[in-house]
Amino acid sequence: MTDIKVLSVTSEIYPLIKTGGLADVAGALPLALAKHHVDMRTLIPGYPVVKAALTNPVAVHSFKNLFGAKASLLYGEVAGLKLYVLDAPHLYDRPGNPYVGSDGKDWPDNPQRFAALSRVGADIGKGVLKSFRPNIIQCHDWQAGFVPAYLHYDGGPRPKTIMTVHNLAFQGRAAAALLHDLALPPSSFTVNGVEYFGDISALKSGLQFADVITTVSPTYAKEIREPEAGMGLDGLLEVRKDVLAGILNGVDTQVWDPATDGRIAAPFSSGSVSGRAKSKAALQTRLGLTPNAKAPVLGVISRLSWQKGLDLLLEALPMIMAEGAQVALLGSGEKELETGFMAAMARYPGQVGCVIGYDESLAHLLQAGSDVILVPSRFEPCGLTQLCALRYGAVPLVARVGGLNDTVIDANDMALAAGVATGVQFGPVNGSQFQDALRRTLKLFRQPKIWKKIQANGLKTDVSWLRPAAQYAELYRHVLAK
Repeated sequence: MTDIKVLSVTSEIYPLIKTGGLADVAGALPLALAKHHVDMRTLIPGYPVVKAALTNPVAVHSFKNLFGAKASLLYGEVAGLKLYVLDAPHLYDRPGNPYVGSDGKDWPDNPQRFAALSRVGADIGKGVLKSFRPNIIQCHDWQAGFVPAYLHYDGGPRPKTIMTVHNLAFQGRAAAALLHDLALPPSSFTVNGVEYFGDISALKSGLQFADVITTVSPTYAKEIREPEAGMGLDGLLEVRKDVLAGILNGVDTQVWDPATDGRIAAPFSSGSVSGRAKSKAALQTRLGLTPNAKAPVLGVISRLSWQKGLDLLLEALPMIMAEGAQVALLGSGEKELETGFMAAMARYPGQVGCVIGYDESLAHLLQAGSDVILVPSRFEPCGLTQLCALRYGAVPLVARVGGLNDTVIDANDMALAAGVATGVQFGPVNGSQFQDALRRTLKLFRQPKIWKKIQANGLKTDVSWLRPAAQYAELYRHVLAK
């Protein structure tokens, strides 16, 4: 069977640089697709940490002037990933987060930085590299959104394009005055082009011109066609619904494997979860919680934002404390929420423990040591946290939205009777419904026989990339056949 050649264009990739789930997907999908005869290579900006990870990189192309200065394209392999690294120091040689400066604000030239990434992706699609010419370019989020637009306005032969939306809320908007700076023709600034409410939108550009649009869950693919979740793009997505599909994410089951995970206190598996007790004790110690094996620990691993519904958790804390539960939180984001949780830790010593920031090892310990993982998101394209929770025996309590709806089976009476429940869902997403779901979850926790069955069902759930990779491979073949 002939290999399908796919260029993945992304702004982050695990294990090199990560701010969220996009990196996990971009890092895991190429490896999972290999067995389906898909040769996926990834174009990634040449951030300092990315270039440092390359050993013996090969320069495969040069650009005399890429959005302001010379640049080159390097090829190298890291952790089994085939990478094209865009070495453009004037755009990417900056410390820390790939999108924001030390002041927490977006880099002012982000439109140019990621337009450059898209422009090079389009050039690779048109054949500037003798060694690799893709049949398909998969564009991840707004940072790669101009790829389909450049190919459209360039004209001539081109590969098929897939626009994959991980979060519709981030749209890559830029002022209309930047049209020339972004190497887009004047004719592109129309409602049927890159124009979006008087601005330019990289994401809208991708949605407008891609051959196929995918999102990271079937429910989210439906939700974003409605005004409530469409973020102003619902009309376009409704028009393009015939080329819109949702494919669930998976998790890297080698990275997330409680049987071999060196970041947790003791290994365990679906056959025996006794080792979780040691991780629970270690988690309580790490976060300053009162050691108590019988106290339910509610874990949170999240960006602290309105989207994630963490304000609802703050409101629910008095009820949670009254129920004798503990909260273990790892995350960062909106200052108001960070301040609120730090104040709660001072108000409820021994019952609330917080680490503001991100720590990959602590994230693993939280999954292994928490009894419940909370994901009360107001919208959630897919979510990986609840998938990891299922694999680690932490029962997910989730909002009934997006990928959370697709991946967790609510422990209602019928699901409990049938023995298929894997967690708890609630909706609509408000404080009252969330607190009702918390009470229901804590009631289940106090019924060990039922709780162990829910836990066991989660541990048996296939959250790997096995099915999603097969679905992507099928999609690629369908796109090429058309």
